[in-house]
Amino acid sequence: MSAILDDLVFRPARVEDAARILAFWAEAAENEARPADDAATVETLVLRDATALDIAVQQDRVVGTLISGWDGWRAHLYRLAVHPELRGRGVAGELLRRAEDRLVRLGARRLDAMVLEQNGLGQSFWATAGFSPQHEWRRWVRSAE
Repeated sequence: MSAILDDLVFRPARVEDAARILAFWAEAAENEARPADDAATVETLVLRDATALDIAVQQDRVVGTLISGWDGWRAHLYRLAVHPELRGRGVAGELLRRAEDRLVRLGARRLDAMVLEQNGLGQSFWATAGFSPQHEWRRWVRSAE
């Protein structure tokens, strides 16, 4: 691992990390066009799939996240975020490497990433990682509430 990442710990999130993850997302993530996250939702994810939410921690501070969802059919990547001070230093790449390893072990043959249209930095990262937009599909959503 590079010297820049030597002081980081990459690991699956735990229930007790929920508040720190939410605080991190409020500071470092793209939060437009998505429902508000809450501790109960993060805790439910972690309890349902203990390895779905990977985090990067630096001195007890969450500095990176990536959710790798697997439903037994498709693999989805969500909530890739890196603290602004650490962007461009390999944190996102390491989170993606860990997620890909997990998803391939589970049986994934194709990965998709959710990236907001206006998130140019995110689009650049995913393109560099070999992902490309799939223009023949459009995501349709509605609230479950």
